[in-house]
Amino acid sequence: MKKLVLTAALLLSLAALFSCRRTVYVPRPTIDLVWQIVSDTASRRQVAATAGSWGPSGSIAIFGEPSDAMALGQHLASVDVVDNVDARTERDSIPDFAGEVIDIIMDSYNAPYSHFLDSGQEGLDSLRALAVEGAMYAWDSTSLGRSSDRTVRLFKNRAKILVFTSPLQARWGLFDADTLQQLAGGRCHLLSPSKLMLGQAMQSGPAAIVVWTSALVSGAGVYDSVFEELEHEGSSLKVMVPEAAFDIRTELRNLLRQARADGISSLDVLVIDSFAADPGQLESEIRMIRREGTEEDLAFSRMLSPSFRILTPAASVAREIYGLMRSENLFAHRIARPATHYFETDESDDGEIVIVELGARYVRSAYVPDFD
Repeated sequence: MKKLVLTAALLLSLAALFSCRRTVYVPRPTIDLVWQIVSDTASRRQVAATAGSWGPSGSIAIFGEPSDAMALGQHLASVDVVDNVDARTERDSIPDFAGEVIDIIMDSYNAPYSHFLDSGQEGLDSLRALAVEGAMYAWDSTSLGRSSDRTVRLFKNRAKILVFTSPLQARWGLFDADTLQQLAGGRCHLLSPSKLMLGQAMQSGPAAIVVWTSALVSGAGVYDSVFEELEHEGSSLKVMVPEAAFDIRTELRNLLRQARADGISSLDVLVIDSFAADPGQLESEIRMIRREGTEEDLAFSRMLSPSFRILTPAASVAREIYGLMRSENLFAHRIARPATHYFETDESDDGEIVIVELGARYVRSAYVPDFD
């Protein structure tokens, strides 16, 4: 009985400690790791407490499986779709994120995340805990030069914006990372590409949406559950896993055939759940379908609405980050190209998972052979 009273008193004291900063609503139980960090009187709680508090000097951090994190980082470092002076949708030959620091944290140690779904609730909780640890890596100001030597720590920027590239991790773990920073007093922007894409799909009003994703993500119900959480009156969602093919032309047509077979008569937005997707190539294929004139292509053309568009995670994330930084004055305003820093999760000699800063040459050879 005394133990229960002490536990209750501890929770009440924590609530009182942070209530003066912000009213926190926890819609579902968070994981134990969050409470452990909040209860820590040492540095870990302080890291969460200062999350996002460095303003324009903070970094844009990306956390996830290596291929996705690298693809998004490469896109953010090179994208040029807006005029940096007045934010018009017009290229100005200056990277949209000029002067920004982009921290690419590749979770090589835990990838692929599919194995977390093989062990039920325990695996899901582990994936949620990993999201919290990923946020702590992004919010921290140091990393290691190598996992075998923890005495040498390197400076890194703290994140002002953090993107979880995995739809699985973002769906469940982002809640815990956000709960942690709210309890501690942090204010970093946490982004989920899947939620962003569905939100942007319905931004102009009700829409008929098809999501092109993997069997793993579809089976986990990620997009269906996100759709239910959003304001979606009048919109419809169909999640599809098209038959695989050797080329994008055939695979796209496989998806459209599947959509017709499922009774979809009108399609406004196609959401592509892949950081490797090339929107230019897909839009070119759609133009070919609209003008080729075969009986099947004519049927596809009738199904595509006049305002039909394609959304990809990299482009949607870039659009959201640019809007956030402009509205909240978070641009670094440094006259320089975007600076990309590469990190990798690894196990230290004492068994702790840490992040190690990598050299760009190693990253190129190990993860992106055609990176230039």
